[in-house]
This record gives sequence, C-alpha cells and structure tokens, in this order.
Amino acid sequence: MDFEPRMLIDGALVEAEGGRTYENINPATEQSIGSVADASAADMERAIRAARRAFDESDWANDKVLRKRCLLQLREALGEHREALREQIVGEVGAPIALTYAIQQDSCIDDMLWDIDLLDRYEWERELGPHEFFGIRSNRVVVREPIGVVGAITPWNFPFMLNLSKITPALAAGCTVVLKPAPDTPFSATWIGRMAAEHTDIPAGVLNVVTASDPAEVAEVLTGSDDVDMISFTGSSAIGKRITERSAANLKRVFLELGGKSANIILDDANFDAALASAGMVCMHSGQGCAITTRMLLPRSRYDEGVEIVKASFENFAYGDPNDLGNLAGPLINAKQRERVLGYIERGKAEGARCLVGGAAAEQFERGYFVQPTLFVDVKPDSTIAQEEIFGPVLAVIPYDDDDDAVRIANDSRYGLSGSVVSASLDRAMNVARRIRSGTMSVNGGQWFGPDSPFGGYKESGTGREHGVAGFEEYLETKTIGYPAT
Repeated sequence: MDFEPRMLIDGALVEAEGGRTYENINPATEQSIGSVADASAADMERAIRAARRAFDESDWANDKVLRKRCLLQLREALGEHREALREQIVGEVGAPIALTYAIQQDSCIDDMLWDIDLLDRYEWERELGPHEFFGIRSNRVVVREPIGVVGAITPWNFPFMLNLSKITPALAAGCTVVLKPAPDTPFSATWIGRMAAEHTDIPAGVLNVVTASDPAEVAEVLTGSDDVDMISFTGSSAIGKRITERSAANLKRVFLELGGKSANIILDDANFDAALASAGMVCMHSGQGCAITTRMLLPRSRYDEGVEIVKASFENFAYGDPNDLGNLAGPLINAKQRERVLGYIERGKAEGARCLVGGAAAEQFERGYFVQPTLFVDVKPDSTIAQEEIFGPVLAVIPYDDDDDAVRIANDSRYGLSGSVVSASLDRAMNVARRIRSGTMSVNGGQWFGPDSPFGGYKESGTGREHGVAGFEEYLETKTIGYPAT
C-alpha cells in the first residue's frame, strides 16, 4: 500500500516531534497497515503559527486566481492517484470498496469543482445604494472576506469526503487551514497533504495536516488558540459541546455537524414492497453515518406486514470483506466502537424491544470488528435505542397511529439532522416532511445530498451548514463600507 506517513506543516512533509509514530489499524484484519506521525502539542502549535503567518503575510486571502489554480491542481492530483487512495480508504476505514466509487472517494474529488467554480460565480461585493443618515448621504458596499485561520476536525466514518468538504470551501474562500483528522483514519488526510506538497503551488502554511493518536491533546491546542479564527467540526454532539466551550474563550466561530437519530416515516398509503425492500441499507457502511435513518416508523394498521418485509431485507443484507464489491458493509472502525454498539444492542433487549434479526457480534469472521445487521421491532419511542445515536448496523422499528403521531414521535428527539417520508401522495409526504424538525429530508426516495445542497442539523445535530453557498459562507466574514454618495 502506498501511503503518506508524514504530516504537512508549513509547506513541508515532516515527522512528528521526536519522530513519534503510531500504528494505523485495519478494522477488517485488526493488523497494522502502516505507521503515521504522532503529533505533540508543539507540532500543533507549529502548524497554527504557519497557518497564521500564511494568512496574514501571503497573498492567499486576496488572490482568487492563485486559489483557483492551486485547487484545480489538487483536484487533478487526487484524481490521478485515486487508485492508491482507494486502497488506503478501504484499508483504514473498513469501508466497502463499492462506496469508494461514490461518496467515500470518487464523487468527493469530482464535487470539488463546485466550490472551485464558485470562486468566479460568487458575489464578493454587493452595492446597497445611497442612504441618508445624520444628514450625510452615503453609498454602502457589502464585502465578503475570508474569516482567517480555520481549524478543521474530522471523524473516521467518511474521512476523505469530510476532509475535502472542509478544506475545499475554506481554501477557496481564502482561509488557511489546519486539518486534524481522526486518529483512526490519518492516511485519508496525509495523502491530501502529500498531493498538496508535491503537485500544487499552494503556498507554505496555507494547508497543514496534523495527525495524532491522542486527539484530545492536539485538539485542545487547536480549539483554544487565539490564532485560530474558526473551528469546523464534524463528529459527536458531546465533543461538539466541548469544542464550543473551548472556543467561547475568544469567541471564535464554530461550525458543528453533529449526531443524528433520523426517522424514516412510512405512511399507511405507501407501496410497502417498494418502500421497505431496501430497508437493510441502513446497515450500509455498518450504520456508521450520522444522517442514516436509524428509526423506522410504521403505521399500526399495516405494522405486521411492514415488519415482515423489513425482516427479509435485513436477513439478505450482504456484509463482510470490504474488498468484495458485493458487500455494502464491512467492520466497525475499532474494538471500542464494536463494544459500544453491542452494549446498545443488549440495552435494547433489556428494555423490552424484540430483536428480530442479528443482535450479536458476527462470529463467522476470524478477525475484524464485525457486528451482525440487527433489527429491533416493537421499540418504545422513549427507549434508549430509539433516542441515542448508536452508530452501528441497528434499526429500531416503532409503531404509530396516524400522521400527527408519526410527526410527534419523529420530533421527539434531541437530534434533528435528517429524515425520510414515503407516501403514495406527494402532497401528503411533503406536508409531513415540512413538519419534521431536521436539516434535511428525503421524500418518496428523493435524495437531498449534493455539493450545492446545504447540509446540517437542528437542535443537538449542530450549528451552521456544510456544502452549497451556505457552507461556503461559513468561512467568510461580512464587512460593510460606507463612502460619500456623489
């Protein structure tokens, strides 16, 4: 496997302080696929200083032509080396290789172009026209400027996609970036660092990549630094709260894309065969996705019928070796996550939910952190497995009485990231979708995801939006200038 073991700091590929490294473990084999730099707090401070200097002293923030050229170079390099990257992603994430031809890799490279092209399309200045105030008639112009140094902190479930989802708009906006990936998936970040260092004209310090086995140590430095203007974080709600606390000391901007417990509402007039035949897809990538609809709401009037279809889908869901194109789920990311998921499964059983499929570790594999696709039915809306984000291949099926009851159950959550509604009537489904308190919704199978689609959540699912114009503007400040009207 070709991978990059070094960090990118101040334009150079470097080792960590003292040459420290840690092993990157393949979750399907439980064996190391290589070692990577293990940064200290001093390494992170060095990266922050480089990013600060690059923003304050280089032309990066003001030179849109340079930014576009460099980002196009990066996109081209990633595309040319995508097969090496594909092997890394499968190896360190345990992601099914089939997903690397879409959201785990290829579509991410393709979608960079949307933010790059936005450099030319975006309205960087906007005239407000004349206005009289205190007897002075003035024109006003609203100017959008990069916010400054961005600390980007990414998780392990879709690491390459999320790395690009943060650094591409931030760099296009004119910011400089310190990227701290999850310790479990460092190569998806260091590879971007290598491509930037070896194949682009990105100035030293504009993009930095810092990897560490102890995420807390370096993240505390990043989130608390007065030289960092913004933190862009994707991960758990608990860590998002901690980041908000750390960032409050100097009131730096915080973007948070956090957890979810999204509901899939099947209305009583839906075509159940069409709507439920692929219910097992909530186990795609072993359920390690924040926007996956891990609660399914079925009408009591057709509950038994629906449960039988969902059961068959789970029993036939293909999972196992992530290098097999026929599998849509591999292992969980590590042993800790496997034990966490198994703990939730046992909690579900103890609280009275009926485990219809799965419910244990997948013991047919000699190695790897595999858990069986698990289906719970007769789940109470206020139970643990209906309320907490499990982040594993587990679906909770909940009965409901009518549309109002379905909306009530769906909204009875501290999360509000995504959701889905299926009905024979588009108008009825849209009416329900508009009543759900979440940042994204799928209606009758329609997909909301895209580089131009704002993505984020309500309530404890986060603040701000990623992707689209709204996501680009997260990395911009607004300045209003008044000047004499003629």
